[in-house]
Amino acid sequence: MGKTIWNDKKKFVWILSVLLFGAFIATSGISYQVAHSSLSEQIEENTLPLTSDNIYSEIQQDLLQPIFISSLMAQDTFVRDWTINREERPEKLIHYLREIQDKYDTVTSFFVSEKSRNYYHSSGILKQIKDIDPEDAWYFRVRSLATSELYEVNIGPGSTDDEKTVVYVNYKVFDFEGGFIGVTGVGLAVDRVRTLIERYEKRYNRHVYFVDREGRVTLHGEAFSGEETIQGTKGLEKLATRILTSPSASLSYIRDGKTVYLNSRLVPEFKWYLMVEQEEVDSEKRLLTTFWANLAISFIVTIGILLVANLTLGRYQRKLEFMASTDKLTGVANRQVFEEYFAKAMVEADENEAPVSIILLDIDLFKRVNDTYGHNIGDLVIKTVSSVLKNQLREKDVVCRWGGEEFLLLLPNLELSHAVDVAERIRGKIAKRKIRVNEHEICVTVSSGVAEYNHTEKPNELINRADVALYQAKELGRDQVVLSH
Repeated sequence: MGKTIWNDKKKFVWILSVLLFGAFIATSGISYQVAHSSLSEQIEENTLPLTSDNIYSEIQQDLLQPIFISSLMAQDTFVRDWTINREERPEKLIHYLREIQDKYDTVTSFFVSEKSRNYYHSSGILKQIKDIDPEDAWYFRVRSLATSELYEVNIGPGSTDDEKTVVYVNYKVFDFEGGFIGVTGVGLAVDRVRTLIERYEKRYNRHVYFVDREGRVTLHGEAFSGEETIQGTKGLEKLATRILTSPSASLSYIRDGKTVYLNSRLVPEFKWYLMVEQEEVDSEKRLLTTFWANLAISFIVTIGILLVANLTLGRYQRKLEFMASTDKLTGVANRQVFEEYFAKAMVEADENEAPVSIILLDIDLFKRVNDTYGHNIGDLVIKTVSSVLKNQLREKDVVCRWGGEEFLLLLPNLELSHAVDVAERIRGKIAKRKIRVNEHEICVTVSSGVAEYNHTEKPNELINRADVALYQAKELGRDQVVLSH
């Protein structure tokens, strides 16, 4: 049967190729002269990728300097020695920050000590950082960055009243033994950055703006009239995923009846995407008019082929991929695809020296539920538990149905103590969840074993440790979370 499907697919591909080739041969002879001259003009007048490269090169000089400055500050022996020596004579550090600010023409320079939580600014000690203050959340976010991430770039209000909105570069500082001792950095005024963007726009006659990894527009010039996110931009929303998952892309979309050409490029130091746009020109309109007129010859054939492709290969392939990677009952990952996620997480953990934890979770007394209420209700209980799991985990976490009533949770970049907190939260949520069926109210609990990956062990050894911890949770009376050291 597999050979038959392959042969049918092969025939379909050949037929598709012949039809498309024949249709475009028929139109290419008519449109060749117009297309050739128009494309030549387009290449000469609208070199969008080259423009993007030029702007990117200028950004390397104009916008990446704060990252370089912050890196130097974080590595400065004076800053580290001063912090280690109990922060004596704060005026020395304040003078140092003022010198940095004056030398590099930044709007602010700062250092926050992990030990004292003092916020040192070029103008003095502004305040003491507190974990309950929403305005200080940036510090604790930077402190909790992954080991491989040394800094972040964010936009926020100025440190003093006379400062406007600022682009901050927050850089982690470590002592000479690798211990975290604070965060330092500098800031650029958003107005200054906007001036740079407007300079690029005027010089290259393009629209220039930045978006972050979530698709939010972070910086733009005065002439920008788009939405706050690319997902909310008409015509561009369909391309948002492709843009945000590729280091670079050259795309086009329709906006207000005009074709807009877009070149996106990730600026890795900022973790933002540089977006350069250009609307169609007259030569492009002429080319499109001629092209669409000629394309009418093969329009019916092309539409027919696309419909056949979508109704056969596309649907069949998506169904196979879904069946191969997803548990039919719960919609979470099955064991086959989970093993791929698991192996990848182990490799990344070894390479980045990052933590990885797992939770092996089992529904308590599930056989009693099946025996009492039937397998249909048992399936409902399993689906309810899986729904709670998906709602309580991060996007990068993976839920797998490991057995009949067992689930295995993969938690990348999460230490054992935090994984235990997650397991406890899940246990509490499930214990409070009431499943009502007809006149019955079913309450279920779960037991969990939690283990953190030891970089010297094999994956199956990690799972075995979590299994032993789960067994201990059952022995302790169920509805328990037990961690494996």
